[in-house]
Amino acid sequence: MAFQKYHGDVEKGPESGESYHTEEGAVPGESFESGNTMYAKIQRLAGKLHVEQRGIERVPEDERHDTSYLNVGTMWLSCNMVVSSFAIGLLAQALFGLGFTDACLVCFFFNLLGVAPVCYFSTFGPRFGLRQMVLSRFWFGYHGVKLIAVFNVLACLGWSSINVIVGAELIHAVNNDVPGYAGIIIIAVCTLLITFFGYNIVHTYEFWSWIPTSIVFLITLGVFAHSGAFVVIPMGAGISELGACLSFGSVIYGFATGWASYAADYTVYQPPTQSRTKIFFCVWTGLMIPLLFCEMLGIALMTATTIDNGNNRYMAGYEHSKTGGILAAVLFPPLGGFGKFCLVVLALSIVANNCPNIYSVGLTMQVLGRWTQRVPRFVWTTVGTAVYIAVAIPGYEHFEVVLENFMNFIGYWLAIYEGVALSDHFLYKRSMRAYNPAHYDQPEKLPPGIAAVFAFCCGIAGMVVGMSQVWFIGPVAKHAGELPFGGDVAFELGFSCAFGSYAVARYFELKYFGR
Repeated sequence: MAFQKYHGDVEKGPESGESYHTEEGAVPGESFESGNTMYAKIQRLAGKLHVEQRGIERVPEDERHDTSYLNVGTMWLSCNMVVSSFAIGLLAQALFGLGFTDACLVCFFFNLLGVAPVCYFSTFGPRFGLRQMVLSRFWFGYHGVKLIAVFNVLACLGWSSINVIVGAELIHAVNNDVPGYAGIIIIAVCTLLITFFGYNIVHTYEFWSWIPTSIVFLITLGVFAHSGAFVVIPMGAGISELGACLSFGSVIYGFATGWASYAADYTVYQPPTQSRTKIFFCVWTGLMIPLLFCEMLGIALMTATTIDNGNNRYMAGYEHSKTGGILAAVLFPPLGGFGKFCLVVLALSIVANNCPNIYSVGLTMQVLGRWTQRVPRFVWTTVGTAVYIAVAIPGYEHFEVVLENFMNFIGYWLAIYEGVALSDHFLYKRSMRAYNPAHYDQPEKLPPGIAAVFAFCCGIAGMVVGMSQVWFIGPVAKHAGELPFGGDVAFELGFSCAFGSYAVARYFELKYFGR
């Protein structure tokens, strides 16, 4: 594997011998070796254990030794070649009543839309050596980005909760004596063991973990194709079809674009000489291949639940244990014990999907303030793991509703975030040369953030009028599909309102503040 060793184990951070900037100016630090503070003691222990100590501090160019484009692509390939992606495909028929053809078309086009910002933001990492939330200070300001950080923490923990529920369903399908909470704890602890050590170990794990899950998914495809249970559900038409496609598209978009808020986190150790075009398309390939394959496989398998023969094992499996149940219905009868082994492999694939979430939640917490930055990343990683376990256990019994609502939330807020970021980058900065990475921790040299927060609020307004949820249907959504649910166009309106309002507000902010 072409992955070079990370050399930044002993990190210069808030307590190092190097000064760092805060709201009050430059503050002298204290070296890990000589410091007697709790922070210094914890970091010294981390260094002995080879735990990555770097937090949100900029990665110096002489420490960016990861030159492998394969690391970039396989990172996202492993994260998405997982059973969570498959579970998204099941929703096409289960929640929205779509057939195979129309669901696959929605899957393709909305994934194209969703992955584009992730690919683009990934190219910022090698150029600046800054994490995604820190980069966001150049758009939202030093203080304004804290609003985004709160949303990102919720997203990271929410993703992790959703994912471990899916994995726990698979473990329960293999052995009904294993309760949901046990499966959740097993997967969460495995994830923590990897993310605790940091960037190097995460990338090493993700380099290989896609292989066994890909093999199992191919076996699943082969067994299902041989079974003859695939049903061609006719494509719908009219306003009800429009609403279903838009709503399912919102879910697809939310899953695909969900990595945008920490895309640069996984390219910061790439040197600035790396080709931005190659980085973009490595991420694009790593995302599109598993997303399309897994989601379309889920769409195909779910058609088998529509067979009305009085003894539909696919529907019975789905009703018993959702994702795990339908996979068990495909694999267990023909493969027996080996089918159960395949399900265990897919359950453990959740670890690959959760690693970026739990690694990034620690970094995001450090953006919230000086005191959070003084807590090492790996401590926040541990706290985050405890929190999402506590959320996932009660959510296990209500997975479908939790999944749909959470996926829409992800798509909504990230579309608004992307609207602000892309508006600033393409309309005002227009070039990578317009960024001065040395200003990342100097509030007086960053934008005030007023325009960004205002645009974010405008994006929320657009989101509200376009959202279609069980508990609220916006006035625009009512006309985008058949009542009572209409069609969900919240992320489209959220992005448009945020992009346009920022373009106007930023002009006046620059005129008044000059930065």
